[in-house]
Amino acid sequence: MRRVGVWLFSAVLMFVLSACSGGGASTSAPAEQTPAAQQPQPAAEEAKKDPVELVMYSWRPEDKEAYEGFIAEFQKMHPHVKVNFRSFKSTEYNTILTNSLTAGSGVDILQLRPYAGAASIADAGYLLPIDDVPGVADIPQSYLDAARGEDGKVYGVPLFINSAVIFYNKQLFQDHGLQTPTTWEEFLQVCEALSQKGIIPVAQAGKAAYLLSYTHNVIGTSAFGGEEYVEKLLSGEVNFTDPAFKESIKRMSDLVPYFPKDFIAIDDKDAQALFYTGKAAMYINGSHRLETFENLNADLPLDIMPALAKEKGGETPMINWVDGSYGIAKATKHPEEARAFIQFLASKEFGQMFSDQLNRLSAIPGVVPQHPMLKKMTELSEKSMTSYMMLVHFSEGTPTTKTTFENSLQGMYIGQLAVDKVAEDTQASLEKWFQPKK
Repeated sequence: MRRVGVWLFSAVLMFVLSACSGGGASTSAPAEQTPAAQQPQPAAEEAKKDPVELVMYSWRPEDKEAYEGFIAEFQKMHPHVKVNFRSFKSTEYNTILTNSLTAGSGVDILQLRPYAGAASIADAGYLLPIDDVPGVADIPQSYLDAARGEDGKVYGVPLFINSAVIFYNKQLFQDHGLQTPTTWEEFLQVCEALSQKGIIPVAQAGKAAYLLSYTHNVIGTSAFGGEEYVEKLLSGEVNFTDPAFKESIKRMSDLVPYFPKDFIAIDDKDAQALFYTGKAAMYINGSHRLETFENLNADLPLDIMPALAKEKGGETPMINWVDGSYGIAKATKHPEEARAFIQFLASKEFGQMFSDQLNRLSAIPGVVPQHPMLKKMTELSEKSMTSYMMLVHFSEGTPTTKTTFENSLQGMYIGQLAVDKVAEDTQASLEKWFQPKK
């Protein structure tokens, strides 16, 4: 069974690159030295090679323009390589990727779902290991675990660090004299106050079950205790029928009056619209939505809250995880060029561009976020962090335990499952594949 270790978010953000150089007297006579201007230039040498096209798959069409800029930077050093960035709807991506991999054609560089998603493709023999690609070994090993195969090899460069957060409209809070809540009790009080004012407290979508996981992580972590509780789950000391985990599910049920009417049939884009138009005061999702909201409404008075604390004055942890990576299809006809592109993706140059242009926390060492809200997330993570439990540790099985949990939450919302049944179904799924660590 795969075991994904608990990783420290702050490591990559506090990592400092250093280098040393030394030299000695040259043994060559001056007349034998080649002037610097006549030294072979990498880009010039690359331009002499035959043209090559790499097809790159992604599940994020909204990033297309940014990647065109990133690729242009890569092509300055590799002018003979054309990278064709092809993006697909996230909900259709897995099927399209599977068809391409099984056919053995169509894709060279592919975006990998994190943890078990990447491992399943690697273990099936569809990827090339990239451990020896320059720059990869510099990335914290715990981040590389998000794309590690059963053989222990690394098959993807981690793309970025995501955080599950509560986005909130500062102006709405200010207009109604509301303070940002830090505990579950305070959160309910704020929700009730907003509801009384005719404002939707939380713009929650439920049509896609995975969206419920984000909310559960943020709202439920303080019910069961964060990373310490995760370790108890991994060791078998507790399981998903534990009262503390059931309490986290009950909280999700208690929030129904504060979600939009018929939210279980609402798409995420509709929920986003409720938030960025000011009809809803809060929206819970991944930190990647920062870019979305700033593009949709640059004037939105936006801020974020981390997960809730167990008690007033307690730690408010950030829920973090590696959100995807890029790997090389084993069937590629251009492994040399594909490895060169992966090396570029593992570089600080790419990581800084990625963070600056897409407002994300890069997993590449030495990258410093410039956006003030990303800096805030970094500071909060350094104080207290816990992992996205279902994704990082429990996304195996058929269907996965994560999927079972999310589908059961949907069942609860349409009145088919009680809180206890959600917990029992999740535990039953876990027992089909999970072995506690010793």
